[in-house]
Amino acid sequence: MASNGVEEPLLSGMVDPSVQTKKKNFLKRRYRHSKSAPLAEFFPSETKGTGQIPHTESITGKLHPTFKQVAIFLAVYLGVGAVTFLLVRNQIEGKKTDGFLDAVYFCIVTMTTVGYGDLVPDSTLTKLLACAFVFTGMALIGLILSKAADYLVEKQEILLVKALHMSHKVSTTEILKEVETNKVRYKCLTVFILLLVLIIIGTIFLATVEKLDLVDAFYCVCATITTLGYGDKSFSTEVGRAFAVIWILTSTITLAQFFLYFAELNTERRQRALANWVRTRKMTSVDLEAADIDDDGFVDASDFIIYKLKEMGKISQEDISLLLEEFKDLDVDQSGTLSVSDITLAQS
Repeated sequence: MASNGVEEPLLSGMVDPSVQTKKKNFLKRRYRHSKSAPLAEFFPSETKGTGQIPHTESITGKLHPTFKQVAIFLAVYLGVGAVTFLLVRNQIEGKKTDGFLDAVYFCIVTMTTVGYGDLVPDSTLTKLLACAFVFTGMALIGLILSKAADYLVEKQEILLVKALHMSHKVSTTEILKEVETNKVRYKCLTVFILLLVLIIIGTIFLATVEKLDLVDAFYCVCATITTLGYGDKSFSTEVGRAFAVIWILTSTITLAQFFLYFAELNTERRQRALANWVRTRKMTSVDLEAADIDDDGFVDASDFIIYKLKEMGKISQEDISLLLEEFKDLDVDQSGTLSVSDITLAQS
């Protein structure tokens, strides 16, 4: 406040508001400048109209088989299995329909570990073949078919978000951001809806084609998708087994994916609850001392951010040490900062 036309100095320990504003803006520029950098690569530019949303392949996506490769591996597995079990069909006991269809059906029931018992190996050769195909089939489901399920779920996520926001005009970028923010939740919801549809379709099919009553049809569906395979109820007609080849494979994988996403969703909720607790908890002198990484008696913005991220469990001390080692390797002139010349020299 000014007194008698003379401006009084600021009180001791207080910062000039203009300096404080500049410092605040500097910190925002410094620590939030790269906030959207990863998203800029993930999200495509705005598209006009209602065109198809382009699919951006992630880095990890390149490490897994593509959807086309999944189809090829599955076709090879079923093809080899069908021919193999067709050649030894006389050594397989049970209720049979068509030779080739029964062989494919036996492959599906074996690889998904449903094992109804309506078709069973009856010789040493067929038992050994069944052992080989069940392990190969389980590996195929675990390593490859989950990728196909992920691919299909991700395609449906966009449609689900669009349906939820149908009454609002939502841009492509906003839809993709919504999917990315609640990715696990939308995956869990999408797979759950798909699972319900498969249960209903299977129950209706068994009731109408296999002539089971409604309770037995639902019972057979549950025993199948959970791979219990009691064997008292199964697909016994030619049309039923043709349907089962696709339905059993799809439904068992969908149920497994649902449990996986459900567990992932619970883990994500616990992580968010922990992060929210860390953000809202008041700092104490003990926290201040722990956050002082370089032991200089002061905690700057970078120290504070690193301490909070460690509390949230998003990074560990090992991560920090590895990153510091990388920084030292890049800091060729050992100035404590990185420049274009440092990067050039480090790369060369």
